[in-house]
Amino acid sequence: MLHIPQPKHSSLLVGMENNDDAAVYKLTDQTAIVKSLDFFPPIVDDPYYFGSIAVTNALSDIYSMGATPLVGLNIACFPKTMSKDIIGKILLGGYEKAKEADVVIAGGHTIDDPEPKYGLEVTGIIKPGYEITNNNAMSGDKLILTKPLGTGIITTSMKNGKLKNDSAIILNAINVMNTLNRDASIAMTTIGVNSATDITGFGLLGHLYNMLKASNKSAKLIYNSIPIIKGTIQLVQENTPGGTLSNKQSLEEHITFDDSIYNDEQILLYDAQTSGGLLISVSSNRAEQLISEMIKNNIDAKIIGEVIDNDNKSSKIIVG
Repeated sequence: MLHIPQPKHSSLLVGMENNDDAAVYKLTDQTAIVKSLDFFPPIVDDPYYFGSIAVTNALSDIYSMGATPLVGLNIACFPKTMSKDIIGKILLGGYEKAKEADVVIAGGHTIDDPEPKYGLEVTGIIKPGYEITNNNAMSGDKLILTKPLGTGIITTSMKNGKLKNDSAIILNAINVMNTLNRDASIAMTTIGVNSATDITGFGLLGHLYNMLKASNKSAKLIYNSIPIIKGTIQLVQENTPGGTLSNKQSLEEHITFDDSIYNDEQILLYDAQTSGGLLISVSSNRAEQLISEMIKNNIDAKIIGEVIDNDNKSSKIIVG
């Protein structure tokens, strides 16, 4: 396999070394830029909501670092045959979500592609040394999740024709995916946390494992404390996305489930999410304060487990 060298630079504070959510580059002692890019094919039928969710998702990487997004550039792939009205609705959805986040979309780039795709390159700022990375989780920390799981299973069910576009579970999933992680980010920077990441394509277990591996820690999760969109469990068997199954295959050697947690419940924790919540590792004496701050901002955050020491220098996740 071809080895791609990891860039080294005195101003690059966060790069590719720990699979973190965004790059951080120091400009001055007071300012660093935080950069990320994300785009994907449609996950909902409504073009406006597709654009809005894509931008919400792209901004999440900046929020997970504790940074403030400022400016974005559209990245889009549209077939020449696609209606300009549909393209316009996608871009409008993205523009209005960026406006809600006080982010300026300043341009972008589009290419002809048979499968439409849309997203955003985002630049934010933070004071150097204040970035929240995925490699500083501490033993005894509480793990907090700010959005419920299930969007991968639900959107796949919609694509498979198992759910109507206006069903309550689809509308609930759209609301989850379309909610900015801005207020959750502000809350965690206000209280002070040790580590954070956002839950997207690798699912809860994948992103948590990356955090634990980077921090040289393990974790215990309490299954019944993990928030899941109502009705998702009934959809698992016939509507599990390929990305979710890939997550399971690559991660299962690092995961131990209690015998009481059956297979469909396990699959939900591997489920590839779109525009999921923040997963935060915070010292136990600040956890309830952080939850209270989240509740003030109408964020239904939950404590889902805790960080523990590694027994044998290999990161594990125990789900009970």
